[in-house]
Amino acid sequence: MDVLQDLKQAAFSPAHTADIADHLVNQSRMRIGEERRRGRGAGLNPSGRFETTSRHGFDDGWETLEDLPAFRTDVQVEKPRTIITRNSSPDISFDRSVNPYRGCEHGCIYCFARPSHSYMGLSAGLDFESKLFAKPDAARLLERELAKPGYAVRSIAIGTNTDPYQPVEREWRIMRQILEVLSAANHPVGIVTKSALVMRDIDILAPMAERGLAKVALSVTTLDRKLARSMEPRASTPTKRLEAIRALSEAGIPASVMAAPIIPGLNDHEIERILDSAAAAGAREAGYVLLRLPHEVSPLFRDWLLRNYPDRYRHVMSLVRSMRGGKDYDAEFGKRMRGAGPYAWQLGRRFSLAAKRLGLNTARRPLRTDLFVPPAGTGAQLALL
Repeated sequence: MDVLQDLKQAAFSPAHTADIADHLVNQSRMRIGEERRRGRGAGLNPSGRFETTSRHGFDDGWETLEDLPAFRTDVQVEKPRTIITRNSSPDISFDRSVNPYRGCEHGCIYCFARPSHSYMGLSAGLDFESKLFAKPDAARLLERELAKPGYAVRSIAIGTNTDPYQPVEREWRIMRQILEVLSAANHPVGIVTKSALVMRDIDILAPMAERGLAKVALSVTTLDRKLARSMEPRASTPTKRLEAIRALSEAGIPASVMAAPIIPGLNDHEIERILDSAAAAGAREAGYVLLRLPHEVSPLFRDWLLRNYPDRYRHVMSLVRSMRGGKDYDAEFGKRMRGAGPYAWQLGRRFSLAAKRLGLNTARRPLRTDLFVPPAGTGAQLALL
């Protein structure tokens, strides 16, 4: 689709056309051919924001671009020195997390973790979805850190950056090894995922949940399979995620639903339906997060929106900016997850009323920390006598 066609389908007024013309020209020049990115979320692969040079593909008349191979998933091994990441953010309920992978094959176009790939000298676009890093030593490192003298037990969150149950987990099984370490140590864990693969580990999670040590949240962004396929191409279908909620709940594992992200003008009309479906499947708790567009995520999302929903571009971005102080994103604590302004307030009220009607969030059960037994592995303090 060329620039003029983008403008025509988006139905922009002359005033708005001038505002985005440069953006459309630049994006169309940088856009990767559909055959090369089939099954991926991003349409661009711009250089990372820390790079000193920027590379762009263009047709020089010799048809050389047609010879480039399609983007395929490549997994490299990463060997970190530690595995527990700590934070002091007032916007989230945990102070530590574990990420078995860097990058995510699910390819969710809105993923706020995309900019983290820039720290590896890679793009937040297609590189984030296809050039992954696995941490096979994660379980060993975790065991060592839990065994350190003076370790203070608090729930570990997994899936807060990239999905621990993304497709490559079927082969690498790093998440399962982590759960085995946590279970053996009676350490509490909270998991967020978009993948039905979490059902594979019910045999570990169910006994942990029985001891008050585990809970799982499934992120359900939409019930529209067409939208889900376009927006999060390699994640489990919405139906499969609801099936996972049911399976977890029936196994005695506290299951919740995350309606996240809420994208105004695109999926915000589904808030009540998502909560209804999740509650019917056995979800006990629910949460939501407003669309976040930090750094490189903004141009990637806007390009996706123009390619897939050009008629909604102006409306969606107008609503987003109305909740972000006129910008694509506001990273201020207290606002970044929920936004501000009348429309953000309305979304919050709709969510609260629907959750209350369904009896969600009425009995939040904190995970136990009093059962923890330090691993007797590397790093444990040996007895003198």
